[in-house]
Amino acid sequence: MDSGLAGLVAAETVLSHSDGAQGILWVRGHTLAELVADYGYDGAVGLLWEGFAGRGLDRATMRARLGAGREAAFARLGDWLDRAAGRPLVEGIRLALAALPEAASPDEILATLPVAVAALLRQEAGAAPLAPDPGRGTADDLLRMAHGAPPPPAMAEALDAYLAAVIDNGLNTSAFAARVVASSRASLVAAALGAYCAFTGPLHGGAPGPTLDMLDEAAASGDVAAWAAAKLAAGERLMGFGHRVFKNGDPRALVLRGALERLRAALGPAVGRLAFAAEVERAVAAASAAARPGRPPLQPNVEINAALLLDAVGLPRAAFTPVFAVARCAGWLAHALEQRAENRLIRPSSAYVGPRPAGAPAA
Repeated sequence: MDSGLAGLVAAETVLSHSDGAQGILWVRGHTLAELVADYGYDGAVGLLWEGFAGRGLDRATMRARLGAGREAAFARLGDWLDRAAGRPLVEGIRLALAALPEAASPDEILATLPVAVAALLRQEAGAAPLAPDPGRGTADDLLRMAHGAPPPPAMAEALDAYLAAVIDNGLNTSAFAARVVASSRASLVAAALGAYCAFTGPLHGGAPGPTLDMLDEAAASGDVAAWAAAKLAAGERLMGFGHRVFKNGDPRALVLRGALERLRAALGPAVGRLAFAAEVERAVAAASAAARPGRPPLQPNVEINAALLLDAVGLPRAAFTPVFAVARCAGWLAHALEQRAENRLIRPSSAYVGPRPAGAPAA
């Protein structure tokens, strides 16, 4: 028995496959590089949903469906936006999902997230929400609604690459939560909301913002090598390093590094903090090799490059987890739909280790 269910196969899926030992992640038979270059985020949503939420779900079809979904989500802002005032952004997104009608379609559920992120950011800034443009792609329109003006194409392309690269990752915690809820024949809204709640924890989707905090701390130390050694000696967790599956390097990190470099080439060297992040990565690798001889050095996971990219496209740290959820919600819905087709309630067993009543037979 493993309390974290490590190594337990709990589902057969056509959606995605991750192999930590080989450092690979496939989405419906495609590498991440192919997904980003050939499909983009909207096309990747169609690829995941093909056969579950319709057929012929190419990039243009999904762009139109999600554009219409954003218009429907904008029309529903009055159902929840006022109640989110003064709350953290991550709570506002939870309210937006909870306010959806039970019969909401996958398009409407997924499209609620970018509209909610942008509306909450503008509300926090004292500005009125900006209506979506259904003709734009999801990443492009999210930035336009959040910033109040069309973003530079390079920024929209960078965010699109990010959303596509992190859209699904095997039976991760939030995807499993979505499948558990869907297995009871609850609504897709309930499955997405349950997955989002699991996702917000700091051990899962809640990590990108704190990763920038860690980089700030490293920069303030004045000695990155000594800082890394002290953190490891104290047994503290280094946000952005290590992964339960990808112990030898995260393939998503490579894709996002490429997206960041393209963004910097287009907008100038001031974009992001790539050079400093690379210095931190080298210091952590050296410190972990010295502190844990015989074990592989700590490798950066997706979070460092994700945090740098989201920061570079002008999103505040409080929005990092909700924007990550924009990508992952497509995967949650795909897992929920796939589990529905399985038509089997997920109901594992437990091993009782508590006290036994007097006179009870031995186990």
